[in-house]
Amino acid sequence: MTTLKSKLQDDLTAAIKGRDELRAATLRMTLTAITKEEVAGAEARELSDDEVQKVITREAKKRREAADAFEQAGRAESAERERAEGEVLAAYLPQQLGDEELAALVAEAVAEAKAGGAEGPRAMGAVMKIVNPRVAGRAEGGRVAAAVKRALAEG
Repeated sequence: MTTLKSKLQDDLTAAIKGRDELRAATLRMTLTAITKEEVAGAEARELSDDEVQKVITREAKKRREAADAFEQAGRAESAERERAEGEVLAAYLPQQLGDEELAALVAEAVAEAKAGGAEGPRAMGAVMKIVNPRVAGRAEGGRVAAAVKRALAEG
């Protein structure tokens, strides 16, 4: 068993013993998503820590989107619950990049792409290909794409 998955299971046990309903429910849901991913496909397999982290990232994104949807529908209590679940999951994800850090990584990638001959708005794909591995789960794809578009428009 991967270390991240076993940590989730240990934390679930602690949350159940501590009667922390929100944490227990969130971890249970996440572990279910991990198990579902493990048995999907032709044969069952065990996920690596990176794959488990991707599942957690996906679950956290679902919580953010659900919170926004509930907020727009005027269901503040449900939105608050989704945000709280997202915060529980955030503890298992790497620290997110700040705007300045992201802009610096994007600027480097734009410079590399220009050195490779890609310029202007058409360089978006080349820059994304360079910057995505560097960001790797520390910033949401939409934020990265927006930063790349800004950098390409400026330069």
